[in-house]
Amino acid sequence: MVVKRPQVAVAVLVPVLVMSAIGLWGIDRGGMWRDEAVTFQVARRSLPQIWQLLHSVDAVHGLYYLLMHPVLALHPGEVALRLPSLCAAAATAGLVAALGARLARPRVGLWAGLLYAVTPMAGHFAQEGRSYALVAAGVAASTLLLARAATTGADGAGAESGGGGEEDAPVGRLVRHARVVGWCAYGGVVAVTVLLHEFAVLILLAHAATLALARMPRRVWRDWACAAGAVLLVLLPLALISSGQADQVAWLRPPGGGTVERLLRSFTGPNMLVLGPYLLLIALALRLPFTPPARRGELSLPTVALPLLLLPPAVLIAVSRHWPLYDDRYVLYALAGAPLLAAAGAERLVLAARRVGLARRDADGLMRGVRGAPDSAPDSDSDSDSGLGLDLVRGVRVPYAVTLVGVLAITLAFVSQLPVLREDRDPARRPDNLAVVSAAAAQRMSPGDPVLFLPSLGRRSALAYPKGFHGTRDIALEEPAPVSGTLYGRETGPDELRRRLAGLDRVWVVAEPYALKSAWYPSDPTERVKLTVVGEEFVPRAEFVRKGSILRLYVRRAPTM
Repeated sequence: MVVKRPQVAVAVLVPVLVMSAIGLWGIDRGGMWRDEAVTFQVARRSLPQIWQLLHSVDAVHGLYYLLMHPVLALHPGEVALRLPSLCAAAATAGLVAALGARLARPRVGLWAGLLYAVTPMAGHFAQEGRSYALVAAGVAASTLLLARAATTGADGAGAESGGGGEEDAPVGRLVRHARVVGWCAYGGVVAVTVLLHEFAVLILLAHAATLALARMPRRVWRDWACAAGAVLLVLLPLALISSGQADQVAWLRPPGGGTVERLLRSFTGPNMLVLGPYLLLIALALRLPFTPPARRGELSLPTVALPLLLLPPAVLIAVSRHWPLYDDRYVLYALAGAPLLAAAGAERLVLAARRVGLARRDADGLMRGVRGAPDSAPDSDSDSDSGLGLDLVRGVRVPYAVTLVGVLAITLAFVSQLPVLREDRDPARRPDNLAVVSAAAAQRMSPGDPVLFLPSLGRRSALAYPKGFHGTRDIALEEPAPVSGTLYGRETGPDELRRRLAGLDRVWVVAEPYALKSAWYPSDPTERVKLTVVGEEFVPRAEFVRKGSILRLYVRRAPTM
């Protein structure tokens, strides 16, 4: 098939623009939630302070914090915090389109890129000040590089062998150079991606499955193994450090019965109006034989998209049944496989309809005794629909009609999911809103008021939005977070905290909801002192509840007679 570069450029550019528009819509929600607040306050520290922090916590996000440091140095705001994720999501949509165009045809790439862009899950993480959208972009880029490198390695085997004599020697050197550059680029992108989040290493399993399904020659396997080995060596120090910080994922639980269904709806569509056709198209794409037929050493869209979609989530879910590590966001990068398969299924449906139409037209011609007038070539590969037998008026064909029909179908899917996208831009959809907590503190606390954060991670609202706590006294704080090399600061010991609380008649407590429940028993002695002293020596006077946080004013108990 001869592919025109302008068609590929349009197929890639349109999803990029659509994803950018969706991501910009409501990107300034008016508040950060807890994970974004960590990015915001850590990335604004000095480079030595960030390096100090990574030795004790959050090493898995270290590269992301270092990348965000210059971004927030230019303009420390919520929009700037989320812009890298938006750019990464837009790039991912374009890369998905480029994959579809390379492995099938431009309109398949266009459909796949647009499907990715209108998926609510992609839009959600396009507005998240965390690394997951960047990881998805890295995986999409590495998959595209794999397709190029594997093709170069397979196609260039003959030229490299020197079977054509001395005149082929320069060609062989060029092929070897292109192969080396291609695999180095692939390994470099995968290495950066796994350093952004180490669970992205599962993409190597998906890529190995792709090579196996395509029955790649030994030369390609050898080159891929070298690149994958280099990636694992790069990842090893991070894996060793982060294994000592496993308490960070202690909140995760083993996957439940609804995990797979929830992930499926996140990847395809939250309602049956989208989910049903989506799954039908994927089933069409996977119906054997694949279209186009995959010859030995040749990649097809299903052989690339299916392992990408299935293997990383399946492996992580299976491991998490014994060692909980799974969360939907950790496999966001696998989402790219779903629109690629759906677009491949749509293309297969179009080709089947075309064959039926041609067969019917031939039959009608035979019935009427029509002879000698050749029909349009049935195997034309032009992306225009002049070869697809689609007539708006008898005898008049509209170029690109099938492409536009597919775009219209995706537009309808987008419209049906608009309520979900609109709700997602509501700050209440996040686990908490630290800006609201800070605003409540500013309204009710006065300069000089003592504040106690229970537990210490409740201090994140003051770190993200310090203006609301301006002038207040943090009773338990011994050393601020940036100086101490911790996320939330180092607190004083239990004895010193008792002494400080003994001189207070009133104290504001900013607490996580679980910390005020009787079932919570902290292991840290300072946290136990907070609970004991406040519970025994103070009584609540006023309470203000905000999602994810409770502000409660305590006053000292009146002395008993």
